[in-house]
Amino acid sequence: MNEEEIKKIIEGTYDESKEDSYRSMVRDFFSKKMRWVMIIVYTWFFIFLVPIIISVIQFFKTDQTKFQIMYAAIFVCCTLSIGFLKVLAWVMLQRHSIKREIKRLELRIAELNQTVEGK
Repeated sequence: MNEEEIKKIIEGTYDESKEDSYRSMVRDFFSKKMRWVMIIVYTWFFIFLVPIIISVIQFFKTDQTKFQIMYAAIFVCCTLSIGFLKVLAWVMLQRHSIKREIKRLELRIAELNQTVEGK
């Protein structure tokens, strides 16, 4: 990738108004490109939410200790899975800002390369 291509990419995609604020990251996450990630994350969230609700209800209904332990384990595992989904969503939020920083660094390296070659 040469310097002109890098400048073209940065000038075409870089926008000062999208400087790494939380609002811009959320706006990037809820774009059309990220629709499939949103669908997957929300689908798995509801898939794990159903066993959580059922296990809580069954935990308080039962009197046997082994079933209480089983329902508590189901609750903990599903809750951890939802936590991992939140981490996945956060990583996907950070993806665009990381790409922008990499492109800026590529441009800076190309500029430094020119100054070193010029001396």
